Amino acid sequence: MLRLILLDLDNTLYPESLGMDRDIVRRMNEYVAGYLGISERAALELRRERARNYGTTLEWLIAEQGFADPEAFFAAVHPEGEEYCIAVDPELARTLDAVELPKAVLTNSPSEHAHRVLRKLGVADRFAAIYDIRFNSLKGKPWPEAYRRACEASGVGVDEVLFVDDMPKYARGFLDLGGKALLVDEADRFGGEGLPRIRGLAELPAYVASLVLA
Repeated sequence: MLRLILLDLDNTLYPESLGMDRDIVRRMNEYVAGYLGISERAALELRRERARNYGTTLEWLIAEQGFADPEAFFAAVHPEGEEYCIAVDPELARTLDAVELPKAVLTNSPSEHAHRVLRKLGVADRFAAIYDIRFNSLKGKPWPEAYRRACEASGVGVDEVLFVDDMPKYARGFLDLGGKALLVDEADRFGGEGLPRIRGLAELPAYVASLVLA
């Protein structure tokens, strides 16, 4: 039985096309470049090569580059005002309300970023909890314990949860634990991943209904 909808935040609750994630990645590259003393282009290439072995860029920096100041990283990558490009979304609120199950957020970002985004979208009161990267001791998705902790804190089993994310490796990480996962594929890039997909959250209520009736 389905008892919880666990949702990613960035590029899931708002469209990728708004460009917020692009700004986040730019600031991340700037920070990595400054920390390592290399160009931003070199930082981008190094991140692409090495960070893919971890859940996040921060985890890679800690594991391989001797980094020890995650709070400075969060402050640089997620400054106040970062949410300038998103706006209140009444349609998102209606979509979430149409799914009559508890909802929580699981994000690899810090909680202050999640709170800013949810407030700006006008849906902060639709979520029972936010499980951020600090909650997961800086090791987030796709590590199994990140999902398990969120489910345990919500009082549900993995098999009672639908997890929604825009990244195939994060969705697949939840599937591998025996849960249900749904990919938000706004640009129709991931047809070959073999994952259930929707183009946007407006399709979520119908998908949840199909699971309940199955």
